Amino acid sequence: MLRWAPALALLMAVTMAQEHFIPQQPVPFSHKQHVGLGLACKECHTNPNPGTSEGLPPVSKCMSCHFSIAKEKSEIQKLKSYAHRNEAVPWAPVYEVPNFVQFSHRVHAKAGFPCAKCHGPVETRDALWRETDLSMASCVACHRQYKARTDCRACHADRL
Repeated sequence: MLRWAPALALLMAVTMAQEHFIPQQPVPFSHKQHVGLGLACKECHTNPNPGTSEGLPPVSKCMSCHFSIAKEKSEIQKLKSYAHRNEAVPWAPVYEVPNFVQFSHRVHAKAGFPCAKCHGPVETRDALWRETDLSMASCVACHRQYKARTDCRACHADRL
C-alpha cells in the first residue's frame, strides 16, 4: 500500500462531506414534499426590491397552510410557536454571498436561469446542501460560458 493512500482517502472523505454539508435547521423542511404538492419556488421565496435576495418565507406563509395541515406534528408545533411569538424562523443559511459581492437573483432570473441552475434539483431533496461553488473563479467561469459581463464592476461596484 502506498504511504499517501490513507491521507488521500481522508482528503476525499472530507471533500465529499464538505460538498454535501447539510446545515442543521431549527425545523425540518422538505422541498421534495412541498414541491410535490405543486408549490413553485416563487410561491414561498419572494424577490423584494432591490432583487438581491429571493428571501425566505415568513412563518405566517408557512402557517397559512399549516394552521390546518399536519398541525399536530411536532415540527409544525415549532413553526406555530415562532408564529405565536411573532419571530422569524432562524433558518441556517445554505448559501451566503460575501457582503463585498453584489449578487442579484432578479438579474439572473431575468437572464433565463432557472433556480435549479445554482440550487440543484431541490424538488428531489428532503434537505438542502450547497450545490454550487460560490468562488469568484466559479462565477467568472459561468459568466464567460454565458457571455455575461466579467469586469470587476459587474459584481463589485460598491467596492471600486
